[in-house]
Amino acid sequence: MNRLRWTMGALVLVVAFLLSPGKGWTAPHKVVCLVCQVKEGKSDAEPVKEVRTFEGESYALCSKACAEEFMQDPMAYVPVKAPWPAPELRVTDLGGESIGWPDFKGKVVLVDFWATWCGPCRKGMPELQALHDRYASRGFSVLGISIDAGDAGKVRKFVASRKVTYPIAIDSSAQPTWEGFRVKAIPAAFLVDREGRVVARWAGAVNMAELEARLGGLLGRDD
Repeated sequence: MNRLRWTMGALVLVVAFLLSPGKGWTAPHKVVCLVCQVKEGKSDAEPVKEVRTFEGESYALCSKACAEEFMQDPMAYVPVKAPWPAPELRVTDLGGESIGWPDFKGKVVLVDFWATWCGPCRKGMPELQALHDRYASRGFSVLGISIDAGDAGKVRKFVASRKVTYPIAIDSSAQPTWEGFRVKAIPAAFLVDREGRVVARWAGAVNMAELEARLGGLLGRDD
């Protein structure tokens, strides 16, 4: 009888191991939920309630809702190893002219997704403007892409009031660029190198110290 119990217990453990996400992987008790981090800017660890597997890797999440959202578009949340090719750019400037990657050929570009109603977006604009002014002569540009749907007049007025001089564009309503970048919440920013590759991304406010450090390497020495 004891031998039978031992055998059954061992079988249960083996089955649990085989069915668990990521063989040999144990979920932590708490984790910074990737979905909450991207969509809400949270950085505090939360109790793990769900685990999902994507491309052989296991990810712990704080709720069933976050787990379901994660599985709808995992690449929007998992840490992606840079660089990767920048998605297609389909936007229109405030004068009604189309803007695409050829307009930034040979430049390092910080693509900043924002909206007039987004408080953190508005708060970060002066820093982005200062960065643009500081490095424009070395081949750097900020490109602000507004997701204010179909309201170019409102965006134009807002930009003028804030004295923003770096390029501002309105995203396409038919084929939004933010979808190609897998943006789930704003602000969201992506650093694109001279070869048209995304080399860094920020969900939430841009870490300016990290950005400037990366620019130093991408732009080269300041002669």
